[in-house]
Amino acid sequence: MKKGDSNHVFMIECEDIILREYRIEDLDELHNITWQPHFYEFLIDWNVSKEQREDWIKNYEIPDNKRFLNAILKDGDMGQLRLRLGIICKETGKFIGVCGTGILDKVQPPNREIFYGISNDHRNKGYTTQAAKGLVKYLFENTVTEELIAIAQIRNVPSNKVIQKCGFEFQNSIEINNQKYNHYKLSKSSWESKI
Repeated sequence: MKKGDSNHVFMIECEDIILREYRIEDLDELHNITWQPHFYEFLIDWNVSKEQREDWIKNYEIPDNKRFLNAILKDGDMGQLRLRLGIICKETGKFIGVCGTGILDKVQPPNREIFYGISNDHRNKGYTTQAAKGLVKYLFENTVTEELIAIAQIRNVPSNKVIQKCGFEFQNSIEINNQKYNHYKLSKSSWESKI
């Protein structure tokens, strides 16, 4: 894994993919992926207009990533900040999905979640599991995070499998926006005992 500083692009290297902080050049691919039916069916509030996505990536997501990474360099405490990363296929260099972390305000604290989504063309190849595991490892090894959560719609079997492969333990079922989700947690101590 490669840690970033303020002068370099932040990346987390995995076996077949790289997690990389967003760049403005990712706009078209990010927008196209978020409009794939399986993507917006399962991820909350991701399918927005291209103009909205451009505003978010320029004015919120890229600056938020810098603030997150600077906080990590300072003392490992990112507070309420978010990190949004692209999933980049090593073989092609193509932007194929997203992976990130933030506070999920729809559940009780501690509520730092990991989230992910991948292009329809790259599903069922293990890339999402690599991305999620890579981010979990980074967060537990480089931040003050002691516990992570993940949610997946009950009917989203592939996403539930990814979460379970990462060692998260089922907590309960919850409802968000009239959809039923499985709610999982993973503590740093539990993660450390499994590596």
